[in-house]
Amino acid sequence: MGEQSPFPTVLITGASGGIGEAFAHVAAAEGHPLILVARTEAELHRVRGVVIARYAVPVSIIVLDLGKPGACDELANELEARKLVPDILINNAGFGLIGKAAELSRADQLQMIDLNVRALTDLTLRFLPGMIAKGSGGIINVASTAGFMPGPNMAVYFATKAYVLSFTDALYEETKGSGVTLTNLSPGPVETGFQRRAGMKQARSLSRVVPKTAMAVAQAGWAGFKAGERVVVPGTMNKLAAYALRGAPRRVILPVLKRAMGMAKAR
Repeated sequence: MGEQSPFPTVLITGASGGIGEAFAHVAAAEGHPLILVARTEAELHRVRGVVIARYAVPVSIIVLDLGKPGACDELANELEARKLVPDILINNAGFGLIGKAAELSRADQLQMIDLNVRALTDLTLRFLPGMIAKGSGGIINVASTAGFMPGPNMAVYFATKAYVLSFTDALYEETKGSGVTLTNLSPGPVETGFQRRAGMKQARSLSRVVPKTAMAVAQAGWAGFKAGERVVVPGTMNKLAAYALRGAPRRVILPVLKRAMGMAKAR
């Protein structure tokens, strides 16, 4: 990736648990200083404490809900005040909701767009020019295998991840030869707090295939990023499902996905 420093600073959003927390361990194990951002202060302090106990790296935390208006400006101001400059950005913050779009809270669904799409886009566009100017660094945008298909009963969530996939693919092409890497990480089912917030059953009930752990997903995403890969879909079965469903006629897959997501809703 043409990094000027052997230890570029990594900023991770949604770092208070799950894949974001796993990324913190993966990056810290290689000596990277960390900037961890999430809305839950207690959990951020927990993650920081565990990381600094295991690895000799500096870890800064910023408590912030990136889905709120003006949050990205606030983050940028805080970074400037602390003289922190991220060399690598991992846009991991996001959430989903399960249910029919017409029945779910409109405000909650719009907030999902604000976090999954607007904040991710804002932070990408803020930091990408500086990375290009330095000719190093890069961005991992965490999407989902949901981005490869429409999702009845999770319509807005699937649509936000389709945006992330499209956006990151385009930026990957735009930045070729710049020394900057853009990688789209699209995991399948993962056992994290995502299911609880979304109102879903746990990941193991969604598939006969054992889901990847958050650590396995982070490791795959980090390895793919370092290899300059455009898209990383951890797990052979996830790859087959994502690309097969993407190419299948929608009149065929929509009823199947509608039934699957309906069955995934926690009762």
